[in-house]
Amino acid sequence: MNAKSPSPLRKLTLAAPPEPGTLQVAFASKDRTHVDQHFGAAEGFVLYLADNTHAKLSGVLEFPPESMDGNENKLSEKIDALRGCAAVFCLAVGGSAVRQLVQAGIQPMRLDTIEPVENILHTIICGIRDGGVPWIDKALRAQDGDTARFERMLEEGWQE
Repeated sequence: MNAKSPSPLRKLTLAAPPEPGTLQVAFASKDRTHVDQHFGAAEGFVLYLADNTHAKLSGVLEFPPESMDGNENKLSEKIDALRGCAAVFCLAVGGSAVRQLVQAGIQPMRLDTIEPVENILHTIICGIRDGGVPWIDKALRAQDGDTARFERMLEEGWQE
């Protein structure tokens, strides 16, 4: 008898993908209100879309604990689920995870203590509005670069 293994990921998406000037950010959180987990051991992430005036909940990712036991692919599954995020905040993150996150275009952000998500979102909103936060400035420049690339493609036209 083949028993079906539990799904390693449950995902709830509440909002459309980020628009220019908007960043999607993830927080490793068990209670959905504080950054309180290590990236590799995180059972869940809460995702927000932030722009220069406000932030709104955009999704929740859950990784049941039983799906993490002995799962060699747990890092890549988490990183794949976080694609589209500009950054992920957590209490700790290992070297292998840092390399994989950066390769996926996601900035790992390690905190020293448990922090409320709301406080971090306020800082992100101010960083988007005022500039001067390197990872935010880089993520916004990358969006501008993507837009310019598509505009050039449209100008070139299509040849069949």
